[in-house]
Amino acid sequence: MTGPLAGIRVIEIGHMLMGPYCGMLLADLGAEVIKVEPPDGDIARRVSPHMVGEHNAYFASLNRNKKSVVIDLASEMGRTELGRLISSARALLTNLRPSAIRKLGLTYDDLKSWNPKLVCVALTGYGLESPYSERPAYDYVIQALTGVMNLTGDPDGPPTKTGYSAVDNSAGIMGAVGLLAKLVEGKGGQVDIAMYDVMLSQLNYLAGAWLNAGETARRIERSSHPYIVPAQIFPTRDGWVTLFITHDDFWRRFAGEVGEGHWLTDPRFATMAGRRSNRALVLGEIEAALANHGTDELVARLTPLGVVVAGVETMEQALASEHVRARGMVAEIAGEVPLRVVGNPIKISGMEEGFAPPPALGQHGALVKEGGG
Repeated sequence: MTGPLAGIRVIEIGHMLMGPYCGMLLADLGAEVIKVEPPDGDIARRVSPHMVGEHNAYFASLNRNKKSVVIDLASEMGRTELGRLISSARALLTNLRPSAIRKLGLTYDDLKSWNPKLVCVALTGYGLESPYSERPAYDYVIQALTGVMNLTGDPDGPPTKTGYSAVDNSAGIMGAVGLLAKLVEGKGGQVDIAMYDVMLSQLNYLAGAWLNAGETARRIERSSHPYIVPAQIFPTRDGWVTLFITHDDFWRRFAGEVGEGHWLTDPRFATMAGRRSNRALVLGEIEAALANHGTDELVARLTPLGVVVAGVETMEQALASEHVRARGMVAEIAGEVPLRVVGNPIKISGMEEGFAPPPALGQHGALVKEGGG
């Protein structure tokens, strides 16, 4: 592997999404990521109904560029085998439950005798120390408990989860950030990442409004921003368009282009404060003004003016976009049956990207026999 993390060995003891995604980010940047699996493998190897040759599509999306060894961590021999791997590693990351992490001896205090410079990253639902620590935690549950689910959807509808695994992915990224911070510091130690904490931190200005002004966060129709008007989706003749107009200068350009010059002189429309105070009136008039225009037409007319506008596209449309082609965000891994994957979002000058297929279970078992060297 090439990349800024080349030469750094990371041991991943993870399953499903959060831990493996964290490990894949590091592997894409050049780290040697050794995935330690139980004899029956990561459950992610069996999640998807779709197979691409020998690869389960779910597992493949999270485990490229890694190596796989099988170790029974509950056995004395397994703990010795893991210790030998750790002696040559810079980091260990895991997303097991805190009780399992402690039982298997996967904290820094447990492992520092093998390698005092080791960085141990624990990715858990509620942290290693919390009244909630041993509660089961999945993406859905954390969205429900942190207010994310209650904030998502239309006001008259039910609480709604995000359309993808926002918690697992966000926590995986935070795990990589914490690990890299310790590597830069050059010291071993424990990094403790809780999914719950990560999602609270991402509520930033909404949480700040409650903590400092007592403002209750709420769902607003059509994904509207609580302070900025207009900043939401609007129906068009043939679909939906997203508008996000933060500055009065862009508002003037928008109003002129859609032929609503009176918006520039009416104080209820002309300023950010006026629009916020008269939200229902303003949004109603915008909706009426856009209803007979097509989405592509509006995007083509408003984009050159600097107005933030976009059609609401499907994931399939996004994957086929000109941007994705230019940025190499869909890659193909060669094999008997080619495997298509979403690319590495971190683009670094001089780094040559390359993707190896996800490992077969235990494919790199020789690493254990060699003592991790």
